[in-house]
Amino acid sequence: MNTDILIVGSGVAGLYCALNFPENRNILIVTKNIARKSDSYLAQGGICMLRDEDDYKAFFEDTMKAGHYENNPTSVDIMIRSSRGVIEDLVSFGVRFEKNGEAFHFTREGAHSAPRILFHEDETGKEITSHLLETARNRKNITLIENFTMVDLICENNECRGVIGHDENNCYKAITANYTVLATGGIGGLFKHSTNYRHLTGDALALALKYGIKLKNIDYIQIHPTTLYTKKDGREFLISESVRGEGAILLNEKGERFVNELLPRDIISKAIFAEMEKEGTEHVWLSLLPIPEEKIKTHFPNIYQRCLDEGYDVTKEPIPVVPSQHYFMGGIDVDGFSKTSMDRLYAVGETACNGVHGKNRLASNSLLESLVFAKRAASDINLNHHSITENPIPDIALGKYENYQEEYRKLILDAIEKEKQSHE
Repeated sequence: MNTDILIVGSGVAGLYCALNFPENRNILIVTKNIARKSDSYLAQGGICMLRDEDDYKAFFEDTMKAGHYENNPTSVDIMIRSSRGVIEDLVSFGVRFEKNGEAFHFTREGAHSAPRILFHEDETGKEITSHLLETARNRKNITLIENFTMVDLICENNECRGVIGHDENNCYKAITANYTVLATGGIGGLFKHSTNYRHLTGDALALALKYGIKLKNIDYIQIHPTTLYTKKDGREFLISESVRGEGAILLNEKGERFVNELLPRDIISKAIFAEMEKEGTEHVWLSLLPIPEEKIKTHFPNIYQRCLDEGYDVTKEPIPVVPSQHYFMGGIDVDGFSKTSMDRLYAVGETACNGVHGKNRLASNSLLESLVFAKRAASDINLNHHSITENPIPDIALGKYENYQEEYRKLILDAIEKEKQSHE
């Protein structure tokens, strides 16, 4: 197969990137599972937006402070300044944000000094991703192939020519492209406890390591403080930061508060781990009782129902919560237009690191950052697009990728440990 632009991944970054190309470009999106099974789809809380110029300084400082001032200030500025345009695009695609009359209704989450977060109930990610996906499916120049797993890059002389992958029947294929955009999401599938889908295993990161593509801060892995504690296998269910922003409190085994719930995620996670160790427990408790019952049922209907399914009525009792791996702040090093250190190769979303998040991501900046820099990737490709004159299809040796999953997993985890030691 051959295409103008190849995008690997169907989360908000990949979809929005595709939608920012003109319709005379052929776009092929491949995704590892069915299209809607991306972490973007799972995002509960919301998406930040610069409300007005008076909020710029505080928004910038909140982001920098949460990131322990290891953020790239230029990237943070780009994200904040671009937020209004992105929201306008989303609304034009049909995304429905909560409103008070004709005006947007803003909420606040942990480590934000003011309400600046737009939301749709407690499934903002689903609302955004589903509309982007529907729009992409209706574009004649965009083709979407599901259940296609990337296992290698086609590249020579530090120039990317496409990817090699296989379908659900383990049939290997080469896809050549003038430009390739990696939007493969996070690395939660490498961990025992994570809020991520299990198939998100850092495939793009492994290939970057294989080909010497520059990486950044790959040991910066965020732990979310509050996921619903369960002994069942599978992905942990996240209890959104928004519930604490609306007044929910954390309690120890004695029913006592032990931390300021609006502190950054990493600080709260450390406090929870310390409390669990002190008390010898496997979880702490989160009480939504300070939130009015009607607000719980309207603002957090899915959290309310999921907890009911697990045997907890959050309008009457606290729920057990435990920290879990949640987000990857590091990744493939990219510039302000999402270009990697390999020619014709871009990376966007959670698999990329443009420096916005620093050492710790501020709540509800993930969707915004992914969208802003996906659009900038498309803009840069549009501006500089030129076709590859010769792109021979490589031989795909049978058995070459027989054990790639375990090899790539070890490659990533070893690199993360090495980076962690260097920071220490």
